[in-house]
Amino acid sequence: MRLLFLAVLRPHTGNAVTAQRVRDHLEAAGHVCLLKDAGDFDSPAAVANLIQAEGLEAALALHLYRGGRLLQGHGIPFGIVFGGTDLNEDVHQGEKNQVMGKVLQEARFAVAFTESMKAAARRHWPHAKSKIYVQSQGITTVPDAAFRWDAFLRRAEINQGADNLHLFLLICGLRPVKDPLYLVDAFSEWHREEPSAYLVIVGPEVDPVLTREVKAKVQRSVGVRLVPEMRQGDLHMVMKNCFALVNSSVSEGMSAAILEAMTLDVPVLARNIPGNAAVVRHGVTGLLFSDPQEFVQLARRLIHDPALGAELVANGRTYVSTHHSWQAERDTYQRLVRTLQGTRTGRPADQWPLE
Repeated sequence: MRLLFLAVLRPHTGNAVTAQRVRDHLEAAGHVCLLKDAGDFDSPAAVANLIQAEGLEAALALHLYRGGRLLQGHGIPFGIVFGGTDLNEDVHQGEKNQVMGKVLQEARFAVAFTESMKAAARRHWPHAKSKIYVQSQGITTVPDAAFRWDAFLRRAEINQGADNLHLFLLICGLRPVKDPLYLVDAFSEWHREEPSAYLVIVGPEVDPVLTREVKAKVQRSVGVRLVPEMRQGDLHMVMKNCFALVNSSVSEGMSAAILEAMTLDVPVLARNIPGNAAVVRHGVTGLLFSDPQEFVQLARRLIHDPALGAELVANGRTYVSTHHSWQAERDTYQRLVRTLQGTRTGRPADQWPLE
């Protein structure tokens, strides 16, 4: 089939990485998959023109609201993949909620990353409950062996010797939902006590106002650094070399960075929100904190208790290999997209056998 795939494709973000990975799954099954940024279309009419010009037969959207609403009324079957924004933010806005409900009426299937996301979607749109299928994100990492860790530290103006460095890595776009400044004050104060500890924030400049605020704050904060977005292979190498991966988001669908850290044998400290708690089991696969002070307590404990770090890493690696298989994700999306050909009609997606 010739497929249209709409997603928010801001470079070096989790959405873009997920969309590119799903596109690869579909193309491996022999489909032609035209991946387009939903932000490039201001109305369904613009999408209709593309569908006609490219002879597209079916479609997929990552994000029910931002992508799915552009696929209505074109006469081609489509499926959607829920984003965290759909169920954590947009669902609470009346008009967007109604639009998303209508999109789900027309969609043939909907994919949620977690059982909790599926449950939330079914509560809001019970008419679509038979269409909602759970498939966690499949994770692969590609650290670039040519990456120079020492050069990275110099660029970040970290002079601490690598053997005596505890670098906490926060990967996030600079936008409010990621709350990049949440830990800065507490971390900076802790750095005075623990000079080997640094917080490095890496990610694209998304929200201009918040970006200016973050830059100004980081400049005034000892022990905290801000690094521009990086290509994936380099970022994975930074992650592999860091002491721990940090997530301080207000809301998440499913954080790919957390799962990538587990794959790379890096301990995870994550804010205790539903999306993070769905993949991080406190004290088993990672550590969850509820406020900046608790973060510092847990970070301090991680530094002084190597056995804890080793246990979290081992359990995290097992968790990802068991629950976030890249091959299982590929199989699921290839099966789901076959329904857009009409080969399996009248049977709810979440009732299909996986084997």
